[in-house]
Amino acid sequence: MAADTSPSRRIWLRRLGWLVLIWTASVAALALVAMIFRLVMSMAGLTA
Repeated sequence: MAADTSPSRRIWLRRLGWLVLIWTASVAALALVAMIFRLVMSMAGLTA
């Protein structure tokens, strides 16, 4: 039974790794878009 748990645990860890990778990439993309919006707004004179 120990042989059955090892591959399933590896698959679970791989799926978790992909989830973390996709989440990190989406947060980084959102930060990049926010920075671009801020740059465009400051170029247009819309600073606080």
